Amino acid sequence: MEVLTVSQAGEQLALLSEVGNRVGTTLDLDKTARELCEVLVPRVADFACVDLLDGLISDSELPDERPDDRTMLRRVARAVNSSPGHWDHVLDEGALLAMPRSTPPGLALQENQPVLVPVIDPDVAVDYAASLGGGPDLVPVVVGRSMLVLPLSARGTVLGILKLLRLPDRSPFDKSDAATLKELAARAALSLDNARLHRAESRVATTLQRSMIPTRPPRIPGVQIAHRYLPGDSRAEVGGDWFDAIQLPGSRVALVVGDVMGHGLHSAAAMGRFRTAMQTLAALDLPPGQLLRHLDNLAHKLGDDHLATCLYAVYDPINRTCELASAGHVPPVLVHPDGRGELLEIPEGAPIGVGGVPFVAKRIDVSDGSMLVMCTDGLVEVRGGDIGEGLAALCGNLIDPKQTPDEACDTVLERLHSDDRADDVALLVARFDGVPPSEVATWELAVAEDEVRRARSLVRGQLAAWGLDALDDTVELLVSELVTNAVRVARDHVQLQLIRVDKLLVEVSDDNHNLPSLEPAGSMDEHGRGLHLVSKLAERWGTARKAVGKVVWFELALPRS
Repeated sequence: MEVLTVSQAGEQLALLSEVGNRVGTTLDLDKTARELCEVLVPRVADFACVDLLDGLISDSELPDERPDDRTMLRRVARAVNSSPGHWDHVLDEGALLAMPRSTPPGLALQENQPVLVPVIDPDVAVDYAASLGGGPDLVPVVVGRSMLVLPLSARGTVLGILKLLRLPDRSPFDKSDAATLKELAARAALSLDNARLHRAESRVATTLQRSMIPTRPPRIPGVQIAHRYLPGDSRAEVGGDWFDAIQLPGSRVALVVGDVMGHGLHSAAAMGRFRTAMQTLAALDLPPGQLLRHLDNLAHKLGDDHLATCLYAVYDPINRTCELASAGHVPPVLVHPDGRGELLEIPEGAPIGVGGVPFVAKRIDVSDGSMLVMCTDGLVEVRGGDIGEGLAALCGNLIDPKQTPDEACDTVLERLHSDDRADDVALLVARFDGVPPSEVATWELAVAEDEVRRARSLVRGQLAAWGLDALDDTVELLVSELVTNAVRVARDHVQLQLIRVDKLLVEVSDDNHNLPSLEPAGSMDEHGRGLHLVSKLAERWGTARKAVGKVVWFELALPRS
């Protein structure tokens, strides 16, 4: 057993301490490997490189099989002592290479044990040069050097190898070096494995988030919508930003932008829960303030420990109003038709998950041709500055109202977004075009069965006025069925509405909140056939709860002129 001197023991402890302080400072796999090489060169060796299993780099997954001669490694990092010409033929970072068992690196990899070659013999220099990733020109340079190959093993699995070389002008590696550096490699391997696990989690979080963010905005009459999502820089984990556009009864649309605080897989999963809950509550057609209150209550019931800011807006293209409520979110900007930007003052509220804070909505009138710009704080936060600076820039003459929402998104990102921003960005721009009054017909009906005949007559007259006589028979039949159902269950309110946009939208509302269901009906049944007819004849149809009561709607394509 070799006995170390006090100075040798102190040097080894100092080296281990330095590795602990300088290696694994981040959860970046490449940087961790590079930190390891830089600690060792030139203090311990003249050349160091980290070669990891290629599967760790490509998909962050460990292979099921043990390493063999066919196992491919990828050079992740290398460091050399500044000696011109000595390392010109060694493979660069990113190169792929195989390590057969006949070479010291391959033996260390497959046996999971250090391999020490005090001095490289000329007879086997060819194999050693190949194991270092060099060609025949490297053989004369390799002769006489000392080599130590250490497996990088963590949690029972070999991740790759650490290869070290010393030039002939230094004392060769010995068993004491091998023992010390084996401990060093084990510590470094844990840091590398932590970085691998972090990379795998980040990829899962990114995939999860991207799968839950809409890729194309919906086509909704009276409004044009565009949105963008930009991840933060490569050093940051994926965030919990999201956006949505949800069609509501009466051609209205709910616009949503939210931001779950924090980063990583858990934040992305929390974003998915918040977005799903938001869509479910929006289907109930709750006013914005009530919706945020229900979302906050739901977050507490689910025991979700994540906080989220959120902005919820409902645009009515018929009445030309927009009602907004905020849960601690960045305020939106309304760009008027003349190009003037206005920062909307909305009661701020508190983030979802805080609890006990009221959410107060604000209703505003909006002109046709105006744009609503909603974003997360990653867009307007200026490094070293106040968020107000970014908001002020957004309120400037940044957007031309003649632009499309897509062009407006591109303009905003070009002017405000920079590559050094660490946080991700969600941006939604909606252009309010409205639905002309001439394209909407609304009637209040009494709760009486003879109103069914009146409803058919009203529909017939309106379709004739619009030149849609070709739809007369189908629309009359379906309206007759829906109004019949409505007057049977309503207490004192039934409404019929027709909207002509790029399709014909028909809605029948009443003050009974129980939603009808599509149930089997026999060929001789007198009841239960209305929704079956709607489902067969309409292009799309559905039911939804309203703040008071419900609505049943259907759509028909307009006849080709």
